[in-house]
Amino acid sequence: MSNNAAPEEEPQKEESFISHLIELRSRLIRAGIAVVAVFFVLCLYPGASYIYDLLARPMLNALPQGTHMIATGVITPFMVPIKVTMMAALVIALPVVLYQAWAFVAPGLYRHEKRLALPLIVSSTLLFMMGMAFCYFFVFRTVFHFIANFAPQSITPAPDIEAYLSFVMTMFLAFGVTFEVPVVVVLLVKTGIVQLDKLRSMRGYMVVAAFVIAAVVTPPDMLSMCMLAVPLCLLFELGLLAARFVQPKQSEEDASSTDLVERD
Repeated sequence: MSNNAAPEEEPQKEESFISHLIELRSRLIRAGIAVVAVFFVLCLYPGASYIYDLLARPMLNALPQGTHMIATGVITPFMVPIKVTMMAALVIALPVVLYQAWAFVAPGLYRHEKRLALPLIVSSTLLFMMGMAFCYFFVFRTVFHFIANFAPQSITPAPDIEAYLSFVMTMFLAFGVTFEVPVVVVLLVKTGIVQLDKLRSMRGYMVVAAFVIAAVVTPPDMLSMCMLAVPLCLLFELGLLAARFVQPKQSEEDASSTDLVERD
């Protein structure tokens, strides 16, 4: 009887795998449509040039009066504002992208795990945007003015816009991911992967890891490194504080009995 069951299970597994691929494609298309729709709206208003000028303002304010940024490529003045607008569209459409990712994995989760969807999407989006805002309004202004004052008087800085975009995107990503640390800590404790006491005992390792990460992703100066490492340590402490209010995980006996009933 087992020999007859085996050939029947293989087509079912293949159909399940194909259905998952179709679902993944559908979710990716929906996320892509959201990003593209926001991108076209931003291109119409306020426009790609205005969005780039807004992004370049911290650097322009640090440059000497009358100094402008340069473009060394032939199509760079067109492509760089388009890339900046696409980046802004991705950030604005981030809640939709995260929801589509969650909707793809949600059918395989239990009901009590699905309740994390809305808090996870909202908190992840807000914290990522807070990290980018902190980088734009505080880090860029401080770092660019420091570099401008440190540069010799015989040098007239004229940054290339493509190199500036690469630097800005790296910093935005670094600070955006850094500000997700409280969410990661709460999820680790909520799911029972790591105990809260264990995370507290890892504070020393976290400080070292924060400065190592900051040294890798930031420019090679002490100011930029500290401006990423210190918030990373503080956000880790914030995550530990928030994790204290997280409900403890169910015991194995309770979870096995309730999850069978609650699974969709």
